[in-house]
Amino acid sequence: MSGTTSRIQKATAPRAWQRMLSGRRLDLLDPSPLDVEIEDIAHGLARVARWNGQTVGDHAFSVAEHSLLVEDLARELKPDLSPDARLIILLHDAPEYVIGDMISPFKAVMGGNYKEIEARLQGAIHLRFALPAITPARLKTLTKRADTLAAYFEAVELAGFGHDEAARIFGKPRGYARDDSGDPRLGLAALPAARAQDRFLERFGEIDSLRAASH
Repeated sequence: MSGTTSRIQKATAPRAWQRMLSGRRLDLLDPSPLDVEIEDIAHGLARVARWNGQTVGDHAFSVAEHSLLVEDLARELKPDLSPDARLIILLHDAPEYVIGDMISPFKAVMGGNYKEIEARLQGAIHLRFALPAITPARLKTLTKRADTLAAYFEAVELAGFGHDEAARIFGKPRGYARDDSGDPRLGLAALPAARAQDRFLERFGEIDSLRAASH
């Protein structure tokens, strides 16, 4: 009887996996590193919009582009980053290729369950690429700093924020190499999804080559 009950429960349980274009099926509740492919990550992130799509231009500013920007800013903040650290930063929002990019106010409302699922996915992604399952504290702090810098520039250059408003929310952009005018602009522009995907894969390949050479 218990076997029958178990089969019924499995049959009626809600689907918790996402099918990828690679053919992989990634279980959100119990993600396996074996079901993670960088091509799926790049494809998904290039099609997930930052700021819920509320940005200027003909294309959405994607999480793939944001990830590239954060990794670039992190290298300016700390030029001697190891290849492993660079890859961790590039992949800091990688779970969003499955769960999408929820704006910060909504994450605060969602609370625990969202963060737990996100953490499981991040751990599986890291293990897939031979990275620590949990990001070291110092690197997490650096990533957050670069992420906040990126958010400031995205806010003022793409999302319609005034400089004062963005400074109140994200802080003024201080303490990195390009900060020589008090309020520099990065000239951000959203790319077509296919180009953003290619650029993300190119950067992943560059970092992966550096990793191979350093190990």
